[in-house]
Amino acid sequence: MANHGISPVRKVLRRLGSFSLVGAVAFVVDVSLFNVLASTVLDDSPITAKVISVAAATTVSWVGSRYLTFRSTRGRSVRSETLLFALTNVVGLLIATGCLFVSHYVLGFTSQFADNISGNVIGVLAGNVFRYFAYRYVVFTTEEERAARSALKENA
Repeated sequence: MANHGISPVRKVLRRLGSFSLVGAVAFVVDVSLFNVLASTVLDDSPITAKVISVAAATTVSWVGSRYLTFRSTRGRSVRSETLLFALTNVVGLLIATGCLFVSHYVLGFTSQFADNISGNVIGVLAGNVFRYFAYRYVVFTTEEERAARSALKENA
C-alpha cells in the first residue's frame, strides 16, 4: 500500500483537520491584529488594517501549510510554491476585503462589530474555501499529480 495503510478518506480528513488547525492559528493572528490596528493606529482605515492583518496571517498560513498540512504533496520549487501561495492569498484577501468593503461602504454597516462579521467571518470563511482547493490542487501538488491532470486534459 503506497498510502502507508491510511485510507483515502482518512487522508482527506486528516488534511482537512490540519488545514483547519493552521487556519485557526492564522485566523487568530488575522482577527487580533485587525482589531488592534482598527481600534488604534488605523481606526479610520479598516481596509488598510485588514490588508496588514491578512499579510501577517498569510505568513503564518504558508509556514503551517508547507510544513504541516501539505508536506507530503509538495512538488514545486520553494520559489514557485511561494509565488502560487501568494497569488492564491491575494485572491483570498480580495474575497475578504470585498465582503468588508460591501458591508462597510455599500451597505453602511460601519461599526467594528459589523466590520468583524463581514471581514472576519463571512470574508474569511469564503476565502478559506477558495484557499483550500487552490492549495490542494494548484499550490501543493506533486509532479505526478500535475502530469496525471495534464494527461486527463489531453485525453478529454
